[in-house]
Amino acid sequence: MGILRSATAAVAHAKSGPLSGIATPEKWIVDWFTGGMENSSGVRVDQETAMMYAPYFAGVRVISEDVGGLPLFMYERLARGKQRATTHPLYTLLHDAPNDMMGALSFREALTGHAMNWGRGAAYVVTHERTGVIEELWPLRPDRLHVKCRRMGKGRFERWYQYLDDVNGIYANLAPGEVLFVPGVGDNGFGGHSIVELAANSIGLGLATEHYGAKTFDNSSAPGGFLTHPDVVSEEARKRMRADWEAYHRGINRAGLMAILEEGVTWTQAGLPNDANQFLETRKLQVTDMSRWLRLPPHMIGDLDRATFSNIEQQQLDYVSMALASWLVRWEQAIVTQLLLPEERARFYPEHLVDGLLRGDTAARYAAYAIGRQWGWLSANDIRERENLNAIDGGDEYLVPLNMVPAGSSSAGAPERSVVRLARMLRGGRRSWRARANIAAAWESKIADADQEIADLEAEKVGELVAKDLPVAEDGDRSFSHPADGERPRRVRSVAGFLQGLGRLYAEDGPIGERMSALWLPLFTAFAADVAIEAADEVGHEDDIDLSVWARAYVVAHVAYRLASSYGQLRKIAEDSESDQVAQAIVDRFTKWQEERPEQTARWEGSQLSNAAARETWKAAGVTTLKWVTQGSKNCPYCTKLDGRTTEIETPFIGKGDEVDGDEDGEQLVAKRNTFHPPVHPGCNCQVVPVV
Repeated sequence: MGILRSATAAVAHAKSGPLSGIATPEKWIVDWFTGGMENSSGVRVDQETAMMYAPYFAGVRVISEDVGGLPLFMYERLARGKQRATTHPLYTLLHDAPNDMMGALSFREALTGHAMNWGRGAAYVVTHERTGVIEELWPLRPDRLHVKCRRMGKGRFERWYQYLDDVNGIYANLAPGEVLFVPGVGDNGFGGHSIVELAANSIGLGLATEHYGAKTFDNSSAPGGFLTHPDVVSEEARKRMRADWEAYHRGINRAGLMAILEEGVTWTQAGLPNDANQFLETRKLQVTDMSRWLRLPPHMIGDLDRATFSNIEQQQLDYVSMALASWLVRWEQAIVTQLLLPEERARFYPEHLVDGLLRGDTAARYAAYAIGRQWGWLSANDIRERENLNAIDGGDEYLVPLNMVPAGSSSAGAPERSVVRLARMLRGGRRSWRARANIAAAWESKIADADQEIADLEAEKVGELVAKDLPVAEDGDRSFSHPADGERPRRVRSVAGFLQGLGRLYAEDGPIGERMSALWLPLFTAFAADVAIEAADEVGHEDDIDLSVWARAYVVAHVAYRLASSYGQLRKIAEDSESDQVAQAIVDRFTKWQEERPEQTARWEGSQLSNAAARETWKAAGVTTLKWVTQGSKNCPYCTKLDGRTTEIETPFIGKGDEVDGDEDGEQLVAKRNTFHPPVHPGCNCQVVPVV
């Protein structure tokens, strides 16, 4: 650790302070005996105990692992564009390994966790003795690092650090250039706020709730009570009765045993049952509360109760673009201001590759590569590089869709034209929103076919769980697989096993999620590309507009919503139905999904994706105002009232919570989300058009 070595003077200074005693105890002694940071729950809360609380641990883990898992590169600015600065000393330290004992993921994950828990994450910077080149980065214990400030002159201050490690005998003063300091939320120059300290009451309540539940099962399967004898009993008899009762009925292993009461003894329960204490409701609320503290969508830490179409799509996008992005920017700015020399900052800069977070399964990646290859923005060697394969001869050519010829030799005689420009030239003339409606109608059949395949896969996989874990009805529906002839049906003792398997099946990395992504990504990307051409043509925009990244985020959000929605519906059926009716209820739901959902999904996406992709295209083209256009003569009264309404492109036509009046008195539609474009309800055929 270089400069971090024992300093006799610092030790003497540390030991010269006032001694701790009963009358004047040190702060750490007070914290220890009074239960850590002050909170109203009566449970000790500090940085260590907070990580034992599942919702908080899950949130810290999500953010710190995502920050650590994203590739971090040093780039060099070019006259146009950039290139990776692989020869810069910081490149390997940030991307591969900051020292001989840690990988980049572990290092950045640790410092991010420190910044969240303690308000500061710090690493010691080891430099070459003569050249000053940074050679290693070592994480520092945040509880042993103290941030100081000294005046350097009129209006100038400098931050420095004091590291006090009583365990290893290390006492050192560190200069600003010897520490990489990543602040937490609300940096004031000395470090950010500790989320643990700010959320001590919430975390303490969660820990207290867990402790209460554990003690409930430890003492018995129900809250405490008292035994009543009709006569007066002696002290010795009372002790014997209590001991005998607890010996037979205390503890989870003895829950449910029969009690035999003699001589007129009666049992009276004391206290409130768990449901009266709203035990489960409190635990659910605490998960939501943690998501507020950590700025995470609830589904990121396992709360899918309120995962609906109106919120999960935007939450998924907000997490990457806002919550996670703020931590990435903290890292990037700390590197620029603390590790790069002032003369280097105009030339070099760090940047996270966010695509690493959206890296999908093999089928989805290959489908995306195929689109990029066919549309001319990826070469064979570009794809091979992303898959960690060596380049091949002739693999640097870029192709266009017209018979897959080299992009620089278009047969139309316009070598500088892009694919989109060439398509517009061959098509001729500008079109209106009706062309977009025709494109949507053409893609709806493909969307329906893909969704039918998804519904069939769900029926197959869930059917296997039903046959395995739920009772098999004698005269029930046989669309799911059942045990073979002669095999005794296996009956579950509860629906717990079924729900556990269902959760794994509908996880984002489960078979249904993977297949859904593989089908939707190429389909929706191509659909959005077709819409982008028509939308750009409506406003006379000539430059290329690439919606592939936007389409990928759209698919990620919709896959997450579909998984959460399907799982939530099936779980509710399993929990609300009688145990011997669960299997048939599940069968009925999948029969309905297989028959109706593909067409419903096709109609919804045909309207939503086409309008959303057009809006993204117009934003890139500089359009500032949109108008709502109602189609057909049988539209609902709500759409009719929106017909002709104009608004700025970043302003919703209907804000969340707004009310739209119907034809009848008192008939109103309350918006559940910000509506920037149609559809406003299932079956809505409206369109948005640019105002130019």
